[in-house]
Amino acid sequence: MSSTKKLVLVGNGMAGLRTIEHILKLAPHAYEITIFGAEPHPNYNRIMLSSVLAGGTSIEDIVINDWNWYEENNIRVYPGDPVVQIDAERKEVVSESGVHASYDELIMATGSSAFILPLPGANKEGVIGFRDIKDCETMMAASQKYRKAAVIGGGLLGLEAARGLLNLGMDVTVIHINGHLMDRNLDLPAGLMLQRELEEQGMKFLLNKHTEEITGKNRVKSLRFTDQTVLETDLVVMAVGIRPQIELARQAGLDVNRGVIVDDYMNTNIPGISAVGECAEHRGIAYGLVAPLYEQGMVLAKRLAGAATEGYEGSVTSTKLKVSGVDVFSAGQFKDSPDTRSIRIQDDVDGVYKKMVIRDGKLIGAVLFGDTTDGASLFSLIKSGEDISGREKEILLGVPSGGSGAGPSVAERMASMPDDEIVCGCNGVTKATIGDAVLNKGCNTLGAIKSCTKASASCGGCKPIIESLLTHYAGDNVGEQVKEGICGCTSYDRDELVAQIKEMGLKSVKEVMNVLGWNEPEGCSKCRPSLNYYLGMIWHTEYEDERVSKFTNERYHANIQKDGTYSVIPRIYGGVTSPAELIKIATIAEKYDVPMVKFTGGQRLDLLGVQKENLPKIWEELDMPSGFGYGKALRTVKTCVGNTFCRFGTQDSIEMGIRLEKKLDKMVAPAKVKLAVSGCPRNCAEATIKDLGVVAIDGAWELHVGGNGGVKVRAAELLCTVKTDAEVEEWTYAYLQYYRENARWNERTAAWIERVGLDHVKTALEDRDVRLALVERLEATLGRTVDPWKEIIEDENLRKNFTPLASAQNAAH
Repeated sequence: MSSTKKLVLVGNGMAGLRTIEHILKLAPHAYEITIFGAEPHPNYNRIMLSSVLAGGTSIEDIVINDWNWYEENNIRVYPGDPVVQIDAERKEVVSESGVHASYDELIMATGSSAFILPLPGANKEGVIGFRDIKDCETMMAASQKYRKAAVIGGGLLGLEAARGLLNLGMDVTVIHINGHLMDRNLDLPAGLMLQRELEEQGMKFLLNKHTEEITGKNRVKSLRFTDQTVLETDLVVMAVGIRPQIELARQAGLDVNRGVIVDDYMNTNIPGISAVGECAEHRGIAYGLVAPLYEQGMVLAKRLAGAATEGYEGSVTSTKLKVSGVDVFSAGQFKDSPDTRSIRIQDDVDGVYKKMVIRDGKLIGAVLFGDTTDGASLFSLIKSGEDISGREKEILLGVPSGGSGAGPSVAERMASMPDDEIVCGCNGVTKATIGDAVLNKGCNTLGAIKSCTKASASCGGCKPIIESLLTHYAGDNVGEQVKEGICGCTSYDRDELVAQIKEMGLKSVKEVMNVLGWNEPEGCSKCRPSLNYYLGMIWHTEYEDERVSKFTNERYHANIQKDGTYSVIPRIYGGVTSPAELIKIATIAEKYDVPMVKFTGGQRLDLLGVQKENLPKIWEELDMPSGFGYGKALRTVKTCVGNTFCRFGTQDSIEMGIRLEKKLDKMVAPAKVKLAVSGCPRNCAEATIKDLGVVAIDGAWELHVGGNGGVKVRAAELLCTVKTDAEVEEWTYAYLQYYRENARWNERTAAWIERVGLDHVKTALEDRDVRLALVERLEATLGRTVDPWKEIIEDENLRKNFTPLASAQNAAH
């Protein structure tokens, strides 16, 4: 009989998954693990959502554990399927979709939700919180249709939301109930300096304002305040705090207050049930910052793995403003009181403010604005509780002061820091992890540590302390920081890599990484797929196509969905099908109990809810090419009926669209590519928001390039006007090949055109001999036959020997 116990995690967020990661390290075979998550996403870094909203980071970039991580660790995961019932007596949970899972140990990690003020009108369309990926997507979509946004809450989260909305082009007003911004983290002088800086960036502020009502019929139109003034707005973002999600715990009989009450070992009042993260309340405190939650996760993991632990005793917290282009740091008890003394400097000209709060000779709080270099060392002093008497000015100002001596140096403070202290709060990296990377893995530069441990890879606020630890561990062996390339695994950028591959005749991903001295022998999810693409772009079919360096969706020719099933999209050229083809698709959908068949925006049929094990059989029986609704490749060629049927049509758009799609249907690219052909200037196929759009005019064709219809809409620009169908094909193929050869991996044509300029592309393509050479190179790479069902079977054998990469779950059709 197996001794493996069953562990169920309720919640797929940062605290719960960090706990699981530690359990897997400490006792990898102790538990059979099942995870239920409310969101249809893998575990991601929630504190980086502000960077996603601000436009500096993609959703893919903030994923911590991709879908393959769950599979590789034999974890059964149910994304988008939250637990709705816990039977503590039977030790069983039931999910929203009806999944029953028994457990020996249950971890509650349900997190928290955005607190929505109970105002009249708070349920109107356009009123949201700022808590998850869906909120980000809602704000991005609103910015495309509306102009004015109001953020209620002038704290850290509210200002990050406001900065993101400002970047999206909205007119943003922040409403705050108190007299200065971030009053829970900053004192008045720092708050005023922050307000001035943000006003210069374009933010507007209404302070000491109490919202009374949200007005509008269905969608929000304005905010009315208690002083009867009114602010017109199209979007309201509530950023007034979070509320631990405890209702499920309450129904299960767990003791709750503000959160689920836990002891120092994260036990609840019911044996076998633990709680961790934002939903947990420890010694009367429910933490909302990541560092304390990771500390809790470490304690819980040790207990569940049977390792010794001293328990969790609470945390001193610090705050850093990450995305507003302003350096702000706050830690500990920063407000003055009768039993404290303060030392501060304020420079309004250069925008610098520093303050230390001291009680009984110990540093208990600090505020930094404009220059946060000393934040990490001050935070270390706060946590250590050492006596700084006589050294106050030296610590804050960097000048000697009279007193009892110099006190501990930076090196001494690094040496005395506990090994399990988290030094990178965003990614939960401890001092011991940094030490291991330097001493045992040869990481002797900041870039190498970042690549190996993820420390300083997110907000960057911990960079000074990471550099101090690097010096502490490496001493004179600290290496010279090299520039980062396409990822942390290499210093080569895109152009240098392409040049090296050509010059040395490198023909496989492994060969590139070995010859060019990759820092990580297996590479990562950024470099492996990009290298595989660059090799194909350079050598056409004369290279080793490494399928294990592709994302899961590309390897299975299907999009993974939130419930773990897949979406299958066969190629339907130009959106034109036949009765026989429709019957075949319908028959297969019935045979395999496909839950939904949907027409896509690209004029195709999508079979949704396909089980993974049925993918090879479905593709074989369809006997149709894959529509690549998941890959960095040609997705669709959308057409209108043109002059075939339409009385306004001037050209045969259907025939042109099908010709282009059949020619290009196996074309891979740096990013997804969408085409459209409209039979007249009425543009029913929406050709002017595509990567390449062909629009018929009287006696000629216009080619428009660099369009995008996604979150960031961009109208395409006119590349050229040609008279013949042959010229349409020549310019289309030449343009796409020039894009393939010159764009960066994961760079859409819209971003590429904005970077290099349309005039540059026009100049590059004006010589017909150059165009024909580009067409020839494109044709050389399009000869590969793709049989999805054969590739999936082959992949099942190959992937056992490699580390697969993350699913491109958010790839749109």
